[in-house]
Order: sequence, then C-alpha cells, then structure tokens
Amino acid sequence: MESDTAEPVARTTSGPETRARILAAASTLFYAQGIRATSADRVIAEVGITKVTFYRHFRTKSDLVVAYLEAQGTLEREWMERIRHQGDPVGSLRALAADIGAVSCSPGFRGCAFINAAAEFSDPDDAVRATVAAHREWMLGEFADLAAEAGVSDPDAVARQLLILRDGAMVSGYLGEPTVVADSLGAAFASIITGATT
Repeated sequence: MESDTAEPVARTTSGPETRARILAAASTLFYAQGIRATSADRVIAEVGITKVTFYRHFRTKSDLVVAYLEAQGTLEREWMERIRHQGDPVGSLRALAADIGAVSCSPGFRGCAFINAAAEFSDPDDAVRATVAAHREWMLGEFADLAAEAGVSDPDAVARQLLILRDGAMVSGYLGEPTVVADSLGAAFASIITGATT
C-alpha cells in the first residue's frame, strides 16, 4: 500500500543553471569587494554548492574571472548597440555620456570592471589581462567607428582621446552629480569630434 505522504524531492539544477548561479554570485562579489579579495570559497559558500561542483564548471578562479569579464563585455556591447544613433555620431556620443553620468553616480558604483581588473592583475600575459585588452580594443573600435562616421581625418587618434575621456568620467562619477558628469563628458566628446573635423 502506498503512503499518502510523498517523500520530499531534492531540488536539482541543470549544469548551465548552476554555472549561471556561480557566475552571478561571483560577478556581484568581484565588483563589490574586488577580485583578489573574493576567494573561490566565498563564491562557493554564496551559491551553496560543493567545491567539486564549482570546479566542474570553472577549473580555476582565473577561469571564473575571465567568464565574469566576458559577461560584462557582452552587457557593454548590447548597451552600445542600444544607444547608437545611426547617422548621428555626436548624438551617439551624447547618449553614451548621459548613460555614463547616470551609471557612474549611482549607488554601489565602483568604476569600470575592466579597469578594476587590470589594476589587480599586473602581468600582461595573464588571461585576465588578455580579456581586458580585448575589451579595450573593442571599445576603441567603437569610438573609431563613431569618429569615422563623423568624418574626422584620423579616427584612431580621436578614438584614443574619446576612450581617455570615458575612463576619466568613470572615475569622476564617484565625486560628481550625474547631470554634471553627463553634460561635461558630452561637451568634451563633441568638442573633440568638432575639433578633428575642422
């Protein structure tokens, strides 16, 4: 005779779901506390898994850091696609400035994840630094595309100037108001583009 009460069923999760949970927890901890300050054991405890499960998905902490940065890079690429105004490079840069102003002055903002990672990993041959470098090259390419669209004579040089401004704005966000950061960055972007096309 079957019992009227069923045994509780343990909750199981798929491999991809577990990997996503590990990455989500690591992303939050890495950004808030720093990468080197966050141990693999801290991530394991946060997710509530065993070490065996963790290392089944990420062989090393470095693999996890690279995955974290790649996920951040995907978010930034999607964001850039959303704010681009085709045929209006200055408008695109002003939209970029407005978003940087809003994000960099928001609670919990701790700067650019890629700049932070580069500061923690000094070895240029490290996989983390290679991931940072690849993202920076992508960003330079985006700025160069905008500069070329604006008709500047040396898009690569202008792209480097725009990236330096963007980096500075990410730091200034700690100290300023969103509107001030956005307006100042937008004006600086436009000034560089205008100066390079005259």
